[in-house]
Amino acid sequence: MAEHPYFNASLFQFLVDLRFNNNREWFQANKKRYETEVRDPMLRFIADVGPHLETVSKRFVADPRPRGGSLFRIHRDVRFSKDKSPYKTNVGAHFRHEVGRDVHAPGFYLHLEPGQVFIAGGVWHPSGSALTKIRDAIVEHPKAWQQATSSPAFCAVANLGGDSLKRPPKGYEPDHPLIEDLKRKDFIAHAEFTEEQACAPDFMDVFTQTCQAFAPLAKFLTTALELPW
Repeated sequence: MAEHPYFNASLFQFLVDLRFNNNREWFQANKKRYETEVRDPMLRFIADVGPHLETVSKRFVADPRPRGGSLFRIHRDVRFSKDKSPYKTNVGAHFRHEVGRDVHAPGFYLHLEPGQVFIAGGVWHPSGSALTKIRDAIVEHPKAWQQATSSPAFCAVANLGGDSLKRPPKGYEPDHPLIEDLKRKDFIAHAEFTEEQACAPDFMDVFTQTCQAFAPLAKFLTTALELPW
């Protein structure tokens, strides 16, 4: 357990203030506050989480660089959005597989936002070919899939989330016993927490234990994509 918490209420208060002042002028005037209260605590968490992730698998990377690492940038991509607000009002970190190059790789994720704290694990928005590999693995190894997503340890902390097709995907039997899982477009385990839990000294342990509960799902997906576990 950490002697001091990684996060505190000032992180969430900054993000609340940013919601109401989501413009470049305000952010530049409060940039030091962002770095001190939001960015640096998350970078410290990322720097320390590596050995804990190794208890799940040594293939997942915790990179504490301010840019190009596990920390998601605060700037929003507004090119294709009607909402032109320049900044995200959350802070997130993605611990992706060593072979992965983007957010679509297998990985674990921490999301901190006022009123919404969660840990996730799995594969988000896989490419068409990756989606086919995962669906084929579910068909070929149904018991392993069910064990990964229905064990008491998994169900005690997590739900499967993400987007799904409204109709069965082409090439798969509509009456397949696992058709609802085959309809998934995302394969994400999701566990919610409170701001108070995120600000507690034991949150690193909570994060580690949650990722360990997600491990059978992450292993199934990683091996389905023919990546080393």
